[in-house]
Amino acid sequence: MSFSTFCRAFTFSATVVSASLVADSAIVHADSPWPQWRGENQNGLASGDAYPTVWSENNRVQWKFEVTGSGGSTPVLADDKAFFTVGTKTPEANGENFLIAVSTETGKEAWRVSTGQDVGAKHRKGSGSNPSAVTDGQNVYAYFRSGDLVCATMGGEVRWTVNLQKQYGEDTLWWDLGSSPLLTENAVVVAVMQTGPSYLVALNKETGEELWKTDRMLGAPEEAAQSYSTPIAVSVGGADAIAVMGADYLTLHAMSDGHELGRLGGFNPTGEKFFRSIASPVAQGDIIVCPYARGATVTAVRMSELAAGKGKDAIAWFRDDLGSDVPTPAAVEGRVYLAGDKGLISALDLETGKTLWKLELPKSRVAVTSSPLVAGNHLYITRENAITYVIGPLDQEQPEIVATNELADAEPFTVASLVPLEHGFLLRSKSLLYRISE
Repeated sequence: MSFSTFCRAFTFSATVVSASLVADSAIVHADSPWPQWRGENQNGLASGDAYPTVWSENNRVQWKFEVTGSGGSTPVLADDKAFFTVGTKTPEANGENFLIAVSTETGKEAWRVSTGQDVGAKHRKGSGSNPSAVTDGQNVYAYFRSGDLVCATMGGEVRWTVNLQKQYGEDTLWWDLGSSPLLTENAVVVAVMQTGPSYLVALNKETGEELWKTDRMLGAPEEAAQSYSTPIAVSVGGADAIAVMGADYLTLHAMSDGHELGRLGGFNPTGEKFFRSIASPVAQGDIIVCPYARGATVTAVRMSELAAGKGKDAIAWFRDDLGSDVPTPAAVEGRVYLAGDKGLISALDLETGKTLWKLELPKSRVAVTSSPLVAGNHLYITRENAITYVIGPLDQEQPEIVATNELADAEPFTVASLVPLEHGFLLRSKSLLYRISE
């Protein structure tokens, strides 16, 4: 597909907004390096530069916590605890969903709370507890395939529970839920993108009461209307906003009331029925990068121009020779790092989309589902068998694989992403949560 053909397929509507749109949002998070999936700025960047590059089951593993139940949620951190979710559904019967807190110092369970019935596990890699929790250091919020959105204190006391499906309509996703909630200064925001009623909703962090809800019915065909991506926080002229990718559109919404600031369509120009989207967008500065088309395309959009009414002319660059179906890219210091599901790692210039370097992971039938992490001068990427490849140094013209780190729990499927923690990492495999220390 040529760039001109792709551009002609785009449709657009927007409210003209004077001022620029940047990706650094004035959202208040916990004093934590990882309060939400993809980190504080949702860009896959760890703070600091002293991280281990080599580990194994018997080297640098500080502790292991056995995870009973299934789930792909990436842990989040606050109050010296790691928070994640599990479900206990079996082939014979529905089970329960749980929100669990584990001490990051000892690896011991601090608490767990039941959060309703587990109704997931439609896909062999999935579960009803795939979305990652989010925390502001005062409370932790978790969202489940059952529709339950739960707020709990740092001590494990449930403050409130709201079931979005009971309030706004039944779930119609073909597969298990993947969209994680987004936390703002006063709300927890959830995007529901499916074949059927689709919307963006903000609930009061303290009470669970609805603050605003906006429709997101965009006419995408069949499964293409379904998205498993997570909204990201951006800012329009100093006012907080939300960017959402899915159902063949990128949309921008005011964080104050959810009203739409702009939209860009055309990500599915031929109307493919099965273009469900999984990877989330990533933003840095004024550019938001959107993987789409089951890993076949990547589109970069200048958000200020989109909000100013420029439509397809807001597209900064487009690639249809690489992409990412499941892993969400990382964006750091003018570069975008893409991880293809089969192991092609690419570094692109953020402004131009030009390939800076490419690298193939060793050939394997094991896919890459987790998202890449930039920590120090290296890129970390984990396959579904819990093998983590370390690529670097990133300041070289052509980085290389400098380490291949295996762990004992190689059973499919490791789908959670690596989390930085005090010069080390948390790695959630199929059945274990590992703390890897310096």
